[in-house]
Amino acid sequence: MGLLDSFEKGLERAVNGAFAKTFKSGLQPIEITSALRRELDTKAAVVARDRILVPNRFTVRLSSADFAKMTAIGPTLVDELSRLVQQHAAAQHYQFSGGISIELAEDGTLTQGVLGIDSVSVKGTVSWTPVLDVAGKRYPIVKSRTIIGRGHDADITVDDTGISRKHVEILWDGTRAEVNDLGSTNGSQLNGSPVHKAPLAPDSVINIGRTRIVFRVLAQSASAYQFSDLRAGDDGAGGRR
Repeated sequence: MGLLDSFEKGLERAVNGAFAKTFKSGLQPIEITSALRRELDTKAAVVARDRILVPNRFTVRLSSADFAKMTAIGPTLVDELSRLVQQHAAAQHYQFSGGISIELAEDGTLTQGVLGIDSVSVKGTVSWTPVLDVAGKRYPIVKSRTIIGRGHDADITVDDTGISRKHVEILWDGTRAEVNDLGSTNGSQLNGSPVHKAPLAPDSVINIGRTRIVFRVLAQSASAYQFSDLRAGDDGAGGRR
């Protein structure tokens, strides 16, 4: 489950565009999600019967305290916000003029619990970034073949005695993905069914041992966040790449 997925829709707050609102319990990630969704709905522009354009570049202004708290969550927060903006736009049949870019910015004029959203439409090329969420940690797919397993020679090492040293591989050709079980002892499941080899659609769930893997594809602009803390050989989470 994603970082924000556990929040109920009923918890969403109405944040109208750049309007700032105070939250008694302090700012939470769900409040940013609500603000971004409302920004899309408020700024949606009907340019044709089947074409509704919305902003694709967002600046989330936060107080110093909230900025420190949100950035401490790490890059996964921005990734999740981008994914949820993408999902909301798809559900409402909105279209972007370019890739999604979300930036968190510190605003010293705001008090804790207050946020502001600035957004613009920027034309550009969409960069589709595939990622794997493995046991709650996010890994960008940077190779055509990514092996997941318990062994240290796997691209992504998972501490799970229920999986094989090289359990599954994810193949990515730039537009499509595939999952292959590598003859593991306990087998693999794709969306709840046993799998040996199958195409991998976005948001598919792979289960191996006690480990849950979610395949996602994020739409980002060239200037969007690019996993700067996940470098070859060090995923920042104890795994090897």
